[in-house]
Amino acid sequence: MKAIRCALLLLECCFLCSGASRSDVSKPDPEAAGMGAQRVAAIPIRMKEYVDAHKAAGMVTILARHGEVAEFDAVGYQDLESQKPMSKDSMFRIASLTKPITCAGIMVLVDEGRISVIDPVEKFLPEYKGIKLNACVGRSGYGCVGIEPDRPIDIEDLMTHTSGLGNATAHGTEPSTLADLAALGAKTELLFNPGTKWNYSNTGYNVLGRIIEVVSKQSYDEFLREHIFGPLGMKDTYFFVPDAKAPRIATLYTQTENGLERAKSQWGTQHGPKIPMPAGGIVSTAEDIFRFNMMMRNKGELNGHRVLSSAAVTLMTTSHTGDMKAGWSPGVGHGYGYEVVRDAEGMFRYNSIGSFVKGGAYRTYEWVDPEKDLVGVFMMQLTNGGGDTADEINSFMEMSAAAIEK
Repeated sequence: MKAIRCALLLLECCFLCSGASRSDVSKPDPEAAGMGAQRVAAIPIRMKEYVDAHKAAGMVTILARHGEVAEFDAVGYQDLESQKPMSKDSMFRIASLTKPITCAGIMVLVDEGRISVIDPVEKFLPEYKGIKLNACVGRSGYGCVGIEPDRPIDIEDLMTHTSGLGNATAHGTEPSTLADLAALGAKTELLFNPGTKWNYSNTGYNVLGRIIEVVSKQSYDEFLREHIFGPLGMKDTYFFVPDAKAPRIATLYTQTENGLERAKSQWGTQHGPKIPMPAGGIVSTAEDIFRFNMMMRNKGELNGHRVLSSAAVTLMTTSHTGDMKAGWSPGVGHGYGYEVVRDAEGMFRYNSIGSFVKGGAYRTYEWVDPEKDLVGVFMMQLTNGGGDTADEINSFMEMSAAAIEK
């Protein structure tokens, strides 16, 4: 009897482990995910209505629950002008969905004991030593010289957007390396004392990428390939898309009075800027970003590959911003890269408290709801309108939660 109990326990453990690490999108199965097939099937129909109303060219959605893929659909067009259909493997400029990946890179180094999240930035980037606080923010007057901040910026400040850094721009020669780009912030004054307020700072994330380079002695993009993209099987994730895959990049549009118009910039290929941007430079597919978020849902592991420790994922997906207004949606605080739903106000899309979410500038979105065990990825390409609370994103998230049956 003891041998039988041990065998049953081993079988149960194997089942749970396999369920926790699945990321196969080839055969969506709503029933296996404990979701209603009819309600799940209504999701792409609703998305197509946005396309038919000329609010979007097209989109790709993926939804999973309990580790089982319930829905994976592409609707509309990858390119309106040529009427090229949107495909499940279409590639998207994910913009700020890059940020949680950058933070994951930092946490790889924390797991290795090579850095701490409370390390001051100046420990790795000496140009940040002695950065001043702007003493005249919000008022005018003479003699408003920069003053010493209460403490130096640390790595956690950068990840939670509480560093006091603004969004620095070049004056004169444009940066040609990530080191140049990250150094721009050191030439500015802080907007507030580190850790006291929230201000979304792309510059801060570029600094994080440079810290990865300094500590690892690898280029930022090579480090991510080795430690994140490769182990997770993110085969279509790049900062500079190879020419052979460039035809898969979805066209970026702008909503105008005359409808959707092709945006002037269509960056993402090897012919664009050559700096891999930690704040928002990745081009990827819905499936690859789903893999990353499944790893986060699984506390750092996917398909037998451990990318992060469970402790690292917990720290990343905890709000560190207290009662500050710290995000683009109601009711959220900020973790490392992700926003975290912290109270009932953030449940407006049926999100549970503790859900961690992230949106990108071109209406890309990802979320993990640990309480409901939901993982969702939404991809489209539009430069304006709605942001993280766009109608299309709201609809997808609401319909996803509403489809849960058991």
